[in-house]
Amino acid sequence: MQKSIYIFFLMVVSIFGAVAQENDSTNFSIYYDSRAKYVIADIEVSGIRYYDQEALIQISGLQVGDEIEIPGEPITNAIKKLWTQALFSDVKITASKIVGNNIWLEIYLQEMPRLSAANFIGVSKSEKDDITEKVLLLVGSQVTENQVNNAERTIKNIFLTKGFLDTEVNIVQRDDTTQTNSLILDIFIDKKEKVKIQDVIFHGNDNVKSGILERSMKKTKAKKLKNFFSSKKFLEDLYKEDKIKLVQKYNEKGYRDAIILKDTIIKVPDDNRINVELWVDEGQKYYFRDIKWIGNTVYPPDYLTNFLGIKKGDVFDQSLLEKRLFDNDEGLNNLYLDQGYLFFDLEPVETNITNDSIDYEMRIREGKQATINLVGISGNTKTHEHVARRELRTMPGDLFSKTNIIRSVRELAQLGHFDQEAINPDIVPHPEDGTVDITYQLQEKANDQIELSGGWGAGMFVGSVGLKFANFSVRNIFNKEAWRPLPTGDGQTLGLRYQTSGKYYRTVSLSFMEPWLGGKKPNSFSLSLSHSRINYSANKYYSNYNTGYGGYDPYGYSGGYSPYGYSGGYSPYGSSYGGGYSPYGYSQYGYGGYPQYQYNYDSEGSDETDDQIWETTALALGYGYRLSWPDDFFTVYHELSLEHYNLRNMGSYFYFLADETGQVNGTFNNASFKTVVSRNSVDNPLYSRSGSQVSLTLKMTPPFSWFTDKDYSDPNIPNSEKFKWIEYHKWLLKGQHYSTLSKDRKLVLRTAYELGFLGYFDKNRRSPFEGFIVGGSGMSGYNIYGTDYVALRGYKDFSLSPRNGSSIYNKFTLEMRYPITLKPNATIYVLSFLEAGNAELSFQDYNPFKLYRSAGLGVRIFLPMFGLMGIDWGYGFDELPGQPDASGSQFHFVIGQQF
Repeated sequence: MQKSIYIFFLMVVSIFGAVAQENDSTNFSIYYDSRAKYVIADIEVSGIRYYDQEALIQISGLQVGDEIEIPGEPITNAIKKLWTQALFSDVKITASKIVGNNIWLEIYLQEMPRLSAANFIGVSKSEKDDITEKVLLLVGSQVTENQVNNAERTIKNIFLTKGFLDTEVNIVQRDDTTQTNSLILDIFIDKKEKVKIQDVIFHGNDNVKSGILERSMKKTKAKKLKNFFSSKKFLEDLYKEDKIKLVQKYNEKGYRDAIILKDTIIKVPDDNRINVELWVDEGQKYYFRDIKWIGNTVYPPDYLTNFLGIKKGDVFDQSLLEKRLFDNDEGLNNLYLDQGYLFFDLEPVETNITNDSIDYEMRIREGKQATINLVGISGNTKTHEHVARRELRTMPGDLFSKTNIIRSVRELAQLGHFDQEAINPDIVPHPEDGTVDITYQLQEKANDQIELSGGWGAGMFVGSVGLKFANFSVRNIFNKEAWRPLPTGDGQTLGLRYQTSGKYYRTVSLSFMEPWLGGKKPNSFSLSLSHSRINYSANKYYSNYNTGYGGYDPYGYSGGYSPYGYSGGYSPYGSSYGGGYSPYGYSQYGYGGYPQYQYNYDSEGSDETDDQIWETTALALGYGYRLSWPDDFFTVYHELSLEHYNLRNMGSYFYFLADETGQVNGTFNNASFKTVVSRNSVDNPLYSRSGSQVSLTLKMTPPFSWFTDKDYSDPNIPNSEKFKWIEYHKWLLKGQHYSTLSKDRKLVLRTAYELGFLGYFDKNRRSPFEGFIVGGSGMSGYNIYGTDYVALRGYKDFSLSPRNGSSIYNKFTLEMRYPITLKPNATIYVLSFLEAGNAELSFQDYNPFKLYRSAGLGVRIFLPMFGLMGIDWGYGFDELPGQPDASGSQFHFVIGQQF
């Protein structure tokens, strides 16, 4: 640059080398050794397109009217000032005219070339987009030396953070022949290979093992077998974070003075790996000694010390102390916040450090108890305010309580009307009068469902058309203005659903639920009515199980082998039609192989005279309420139901109900009472992260056999009379627990268990209905009354139970979940599972440790308009007796209903 200034200075001298006679203003000479003073009459700027002339003149320091000496410092300084802007490739100052002692100056500037295009060579499109975003090489901007150097440095840093330590960048400038004063930048990038870590070596760690230190560095891992599933890439930014975590680990061990003296990275010869070496100074190990409490009047010191959980002699750990004092879930501050001390303040102060021991004073300022002044609700554009307000545990006049706020948020989420991720209690304290205002900020989400869906099960596709209004309002039915398009906002649920698979199956159902009957207490009322019709003869999946007189039958309805013992041949359960012992009393026919019937269904014009048909009409009334003891997470639900079964030609399915013709024709009734005691503390019904849900269900009919003197072991009593009103008692125990496994609360572990038992009042009147069907997805695309379908993924549908169901089952599940998105318009999460279960015909045969095991993967998608959809792949590890194809690799698919 100095050379350039010198050249331009000579140019100025040569220009002013001779002065013309005063009467010729353009023919003049200026001599270097004959300096003269001139007054600047005018200044013009030429050669520029994008900059303001007046601004450039000000930068030069020259002004019209100034008297300057030529040649002299003013011209030289003006040139220097313009050069230092780094905006120009050429700077000249010339005299265009001299009249007397007046001089006219012209500043000529050649702008730096501008960028017309930047080409990236050696990187992918995504990498190019990343570079473009961070480097900011804008078309039309000036290309300066500083800009080029900065681009090279930034590109290297980008790839350095990705583990490319040896990246080379070469930026070539070439003229753009299509545009004036424009350049094209060709940016050649050679990333080289990613650098990985061979080993992490620690020096000076005399008291803490290297393995502990290495585990504290979450993203800096050596090439070792224990780190097989961890990344061994070296990333500069993550390495810096890991060094901080290493020091924190020392602090947790009591070494509060520990520091990293130095660290270095050494390339391994002949390998694209590095060794990371760190030198540490551990310092002295410290311990807690005396902890005193100052200013506490609500809780005694001993109580606070016990709650803190830190004793004299414990290893000093600053992070543990802060967690025990201030953690949102476990902190001591919650003791005061739950008692209304919103203005509570606690300051832990180190009062003495002697040798290796530290004394603390916990200085507490309790303040006044805060009472709730205003409780507001905002964002409920659809749901009426009283529906949300009745779920709140914070009322005006109550003492402030953090626990009650958390519980209120949970209850609002349980409604299903609001986006759980967006529920925000806005707390505004007023220290001047000891009050606090709370506003629950809500965001409505669509939870009504228009169901147009289908599910695959039992070898067929079942279509569904349904409407579910989860926020219905009965009281506004006759209010014309409320129909937009339906009256909503009161939190009631109204459902209408129709399912069909064509000739085989169809059902229609109507349901209604009021969660707050009367509006004053959370007492629910429900009503459901349904009618279903199944034609088993129209489904090949079932007709394939209709049997003849021999061969294998997995359900034992033929004359061959039967693992369930309902055939005339060998039976491991001894329940055949032959002369063997039968605990079910079904051997009265005394010969092997009950006469079977094969129905050939003709869909073209069939009058269904000989078809196997099961029709069910059901009515149920329910009433539930919340308990206050042991806590108010407990609820009780009672239900009265009546189910009317109409069976035609169902001999091959309910053989033990058959008459002398071998068929089952008639009606059967199921009048039952059900009680469910449950505790539900799950935080969110859709994607649960914490809490548990446990329920104990008893469903029973009246013990009709206790009120009659009839001996139902008498074979002369027809089955149509014996089972006119069925009797049983059914017990179900179910539980599931959710816990988070990651700090961001996204990775969730779900553990679940189930146990079911179907009992009888009279062994000769064992219920032919209400059994448990275990295996597969737990549903077959439709609902059938009189049975409970239990999922066991990795096995075919119904494969672990006979057709009329098992009497006892158990099941255990471990499921890991991780969300892809939790937005209100779509919730998607993936899962992996381990599952095990079994089912038996009688309690005597039940072995809780004999389990059929499986594992697999799945995905769930929830769309507000269609509900939950999912697909699972499971692998059953254990072969079922006589069913070699029932285990192994199995897919379970469903739309519109949760597994």
